[in-house]
Amino acid sequence: MDRHRIPPDTAVDLAAFDPGETGGLKEKEAEARVASLNGRLESLQELLYAEGKHKVLVVLQAMDTGGKDGVIRHVFDGVNPQGVRVASFGRPTEEELAHDYLWRVHRHTPGAGEMVIFNRSHYEDVLVVRVHGLVPEAVWSRRYHQINEWEHLLAEEGTTILKFYLHISPEEQAERLAARRDDPTKRWKFSRGDLDERGRWSDYMAAYEAVLSRTSTPWAPWHVVPADRKWYRNLVVAATLVEALEGLQMAYPQPAEDVSGVVIPPAG
Repeated sequence: MDRHRIPPDTAVDLAAFDPGETGGLKEKEAEARVASLNGRLESLQELLYAEGKHKVLVVLQAMDTGGKDGVIRHVFDGVNPQGVRVASFGRPTEEELAHDYLWRVHRHTPGAGEMVIFNRSHYEDVLVVRVHGLVPEAVWSRRYHQINEWEHLLAEEGTTILKFYLHISPEEQAERLAARRDDPTKRWKFSRGDLDERGRWSDYMAAYEAVLSRTSTPWAPWHVVPADRKWYRNLVVAATLVEALEGLQMAYPQPAEDVSGVVIPPAG
């Protein structure tokens, strides 16, 4: 899975990444691997929570219909909700706009023993904000450095950061938007605003290329995940996350006293 990771200081051209890549795998084989990884992830997340030492932040970014919700449903199936939170970031509130742009994000970062998934993130402030011209270029252009420094702070304070850009093709997005429109159980997710954003596709690709080129760092790497095939998307995210958690070399804490000989009395 290392080939999906963007090395630091790499100039990214998204046209060089195939959204339909499958790594030479078939769907059934990939789904079997994901099922196995789900079990391993469940065990590792329990260990993370029990040890109460490390913090894990997973950032998911994508174009509309890119599969952020699908990753959360399928990759994190079975994890203990006590130790996992999902934070979603939409249009900022008046209170949030009265603070710096990272204020609303920082308070959702993980504590010790926690895993937090950002469904969209602080990167909206160099994506949507840039594409729609919501602030001057002089403002959003300095945010790449600010974000790198903020993520460096989190990493130095013990947070493992994994960032995933779910890369879909415009053709696949068209099919998914049509499915939302036509399926009564999905129609609630359809918005005409999605079509407006689709009309800015090339602008968003340029914005994402800048993000991937300028903010993939040793302490917070980006991964470009081929996402036209949902089953391969899930495999890449699950395998990358399991590998990162295994690298933490976690261990269950020892009890404060020896309880090996304790006899459990009958219920009274």
